[in-house]
Amino acid sequence: MKLDEHIIQLLPDFLANQIAAGEVVQRPESIVKELIENSLDAGAECITVLIKKAGKHMIHIVDNGVGMSKTDVEMSIKRHATSKIRTSEDLEKIQTLGFRGEALASIAAISHIEIRTKRDIDPHGWKLDSEPLSIPSISPSQQEKGTQIIVKNLFFNVPARRKFLKSDIVEFRYISETMIRFALAKPDIRFIFYDGDNLVFDVHPSTLLERIKDLFGEQTSSGLLSIDSLSEEITLSGFIGLPHLAKQSRAGQHFFL
Repeated sequence: MKLDEHIIQLLPDFLANQIAAGEVVQRPESIVKELIENSLDAGAECITVLIKKAGKHMIHIVDNGVGMSKTDVEMSIKRHATSKIRTSEDLEKIQTLGFRGEALASIAAISHIEIRTKRDIDPHGWKLDSEPLSIPSISPSQQEKGTQIIVKNLFFNVPARRKFLKSDIVEFRYISETMIRFALAKPDIRFIFYDGDNLVFDVHPSTLLERIKDLFGEQTSSGLLSIDSLSEEITLSGFIGLPHLAKQSRAGQHFFL
């Protein structure tokens, strides 16, 4: 072994970003989760998710949140660029689902990404195209208020990570479970979920019980008992199933803190 092989060197930015991306983006479901959280933090009342080939070929998220300015969309794919915290004191009172500024940067490091966004106060929106090792391009775009993010060819430049993805059926199940968790946690938000051309579900704002019915059917929702408990330390509310709904696994159990 040559002596210079042990010299410590700084990794090139593109390689460091690819390695760091693996901590945030483990599979297509990770991207869906991160982008939905961004949409919710942006005040979206309707979020549409469209995937192709279990997210390996494409993930398309559309929301009607506040949108971004040209400066914001340019900054959004840079590491540790965030609108959610400013000072160390902000870390003591986090009110958002995400705050580290790593999601979009990580996604951009291992895929082709397109962002279309517009704010209400702007005459037009902006479109950003980015792929690893290339300078992002940005141009004016005509669209409604909100943000669209299209992620294509996940892990195309990290074949070792792509190799360890599961089958399309398994990866789709991960995404579907995450979509259900968001839909249950936020019954006041409309969620639309497509697998290719097939509509998986379209749930409109409702009560939690109605949302359960929309997702799991009348047979499940009619077999639930309401729980509502209040103490000095904790408030507990939700639904628990009657014995005939019991399963041998934890499937169907959802807890939100």
